[in-house]
Amino acid sequence: MKKILVVEDDIEINQLVTKYLEKEGFAIHSAYDGKEALTYIANHEYQLAILDLMLPQVDGQEVLRKIRAKGTIPVIILSAKDREMDKIRGLELGADDYMTKPFTIGELLARVKAQLRRYMDFNSETAGFEAEVIKHGDLELHTNTFEVIADGRRKSLTAKEFAILKLFLTHPTRVFSKSQIFEFVWREESISDDNTVMVHINRLRAKIEKDPSNPVYIQTVWGFGYKLGESGNIC
Repeated sequence: MKKILVVEDDIEINQLVTKYLEKEGFAIHSAYDGKEALTYIANHEYQLAILDLMLPQVDGQEVLRKIRAKGTIPVIILSAKDREMDKIRGLELGADDYMTKPFTIGELLARVKAQLRRYMDFNSETAGFEAEVIKHGDLELHTNTFEVIADGRRKSLTAKEFAILKLFLTHPTRVFSKSQIFEFVWREESISDDNTVMVHINRLRAKIEKDPSNPVYIQTVWGFGYKLGESGNIC
């Protein structure tokens, strides 16, 4: 049974989401403030988290940082903040999806199942096989342990960031458009709004590049998309 953490201070919303997720067969832990959420995170393993950002005691951003420090499970933000910059900020913090209130329970359930399906598929791709290390310059990607080492330092990536980096490293000469990256990593047809890919690329660069404003690993091909920098140009 897959375990989901629901962090929402609105009692009615929390109970509604919990009720319908339990009907779908998920095991749910419900937290009503950030402090309670941190206790759950420290003592349990989850396959997904649904998180409000405006929480009492400890804000949702800190909760998200703790989730990311522990692993790469999908995180769906559920927030009343509906501006584009709020959504971009949520993705930059490490979320995999962002839903605004009010929302329909049907859409939330669909997104939960989609995120879980991709996460479980992603984790099972290399299960049972010997660990593979893909090297490119000073960059190392360990496919079995989901570790990334850049410039001798271990980097903590989300599942989506890891998948994007793996896509480039396994296709070192190919140029990918934003829509192609979305279709390969998210495993669904691309949407017209390409901010999602751009945000994840920027966040990945911030973690692996010495100078994110002048990237050498993930390079921009103006007018088309992105490609992997040539290893000979990486020092």
